[in-house]
Amino acid sequence: MDAAGLTKLLSPTGWALLSALPPYDERRTMALSERLRREGLDPELIAAALTQSRLRAKAHAKFGDFAEGMLFTPAGLEQATRLTVAAHHARRYTAAGVSTVADLTCGIGADSMAFAGVGLNVLAVDLDEVSASVATVNLRHFPEAEVRHGDGLAVDLEAEGVDGVYADPARRTSSGSRVFDPAAYEPPLDAVLGLRARIPALGLKLGPGVPHSALPNDAEAQWVSVDGDVVELGLWFGPLAPDGPGRSALVLRPDGAHVLRSGVDGPAAPPVGPVGGYLYEPDGAVIRAGLVAEVATAVQGRLVDRTIAYVTSDVLRPTPTATAYRVLDTLPFGLKRLRTYLRERDVGRLTIKKRGTAVVPEQLRAQLSLRGSAESTIVLTRVDGRQQVLVVEPV
Repeated sequence: MDAAGLTKLLSPTGWALLSALPPYDERRTMALSERLRREGLDPELIAAALTQSRLRAKAHAKFGDFAEGMLFTPAGLEQATRLTVAAHHARRYTAAGVSTVADLTCGIGADSMAFAGVGLNVLAVDLDEVSASVATVNLRHFPEAEVRHGDGLAVDLEAEGVDGVYADPARRTSSGSRVFDPAAYEPPLDAVLGLRARIPALGLKLGPGVPHSALPNDAEAQWVSVDGDVVELGLWFGPLAPDGPGRSALVLRPDGAHVLRSGVDGPAAPPVGPVGGYLYEPDGAVIRAGLVAEVATAVQGRLVDRTIAYVTSDVLRPTPTATAYRVLDTLPFGLKRLRTYLRERDVGRLTIKKRGTAVVPEQLRAQLSLRGSAESTIVLTRVDGRQQVLVVEPV
């Protein structure tokens, strides 16, 4: 969406049109567009409104019903923090006693909404004019939030009374390609990290794939997952990391928020041993944070292989940071052996999980050619260096 389209959308006619559109349905978009043109509406306004309708429908996954009152850009929605995660960001600032947060790369304003929603004063800045305009709309209900179009790094933080800083550097090019070099982020990562010498309460959101070796040693690095999907890496400094530097995983599930943490040095490596009665699959955020050993300790378990993030135990110790399975059988991997095993048990619906193997589940499922009525779950992995099949059922 360009500035002209946004201007038309923000007119009384444009806002009324957006509010009157039916729920987005790709199959009916063309017919709806043609009808609105026949009614004499501006084609550019129609295109902008239908684009917003599509983005709002997509945004429900991140913002729920709040999406219906928001505006979006495609890139802004892609990078925007989920509302549930942004709420956890905001709580860090309030717990640290921060009163005014500068969101230096506010995008469409998702994190700024969460900051303002918990009563913080917010200065939201974005280098992109359209993004800043969209953020202004999204923050319209929060009088304690000010949005500016400009370079966040040029803000005189001290003069503005800022005592907390947040940034989510852009990690894609204008064409949408991912940027992996932190020096090529917008703004560059080192430039943002340099702010902690002025404002110790600094928080950053990065992609979850940043290697541990690239992380500052004075940060709490927290990987976050939502319903099993790893969505971000947060770096928290100074009073925003009250437990000090280290690595942690924040696991957000329908039953609540769960945190697993380690110090800078991390725990001792867990032992490796034979498959027991239960298999535990650590959450992706736990794996990214390198905290599989903590899961092993929690369930009185051991690794099935030194290089594989599966934990096994002889006891059932449910933990919110790992999915537990009961192990029904273990057999060496072999296509004929596995096909015979499953057919003898009348298996027709098969869930295939894998780790540490080159097998492609879709190809294996086709090769097994199962037609039974029963359902089963198998795990393809290495056990002490050997390819094995674990037949399991969720606990």
